Amino acid sequence: MALPNKYEQYSNNKVMTATPAELTLMLYEGAIKFCNIAMIGLEQNDMEKAHNNIIKTEKIIRYLRETLNMKYPVAQDFEDIYVYLDRRLVEANMKKDREILNEICEHLRSVRDTWKEVMRLNREKGKA
Repeated sequence: MALPNKYEQYSNNKVMTATPAELTLMLYEGAIKFCNIAMIGLEQNDMEKAHNNIIKTEKIIRYLRETLNMKYPVAQDFEDIYVYLDRRLVEANMKKDREILNEICEHLRSVRDTWKEVMRLNREKGKA
C-alpha cells in the first residue's frame, strides 16, 4: 500500500485540527474555488466542467445552510444569503450564465472576508 502524498497528509491534518470557524472558512474558500472553476468551464465551452463545479458549490452552500445554529439571531441573515445563493446557482446552471456566477463569487468573497474579519476580532478579543 502506497503512502498518501505529502499534500494529502497536510490537507487531512489541516482539516482534522481546524476549529469550527476555520472549517467554515475552508468551506467558503472551496465554494469560491469551485465557482471560479465553473466560470472557466463556461469560458472553455466545457459545459460538463461548469455543471459539475456549480453542483459542488451548491453542495457547500447547502451544507453551510444545514449546519446553521438558529439560536443566534445572525443565523437568519446567513440563512437568507444561502437561500439566495442557492437559488442563483440553480439559475446559473440552467442558463450556463457567467454573469450570475460572477455575482455569486462576489457574494461569496464578501461573506468570506466578513468571516475572516470576525475570526480576527475574536482572536484579538481572546488576547485581551
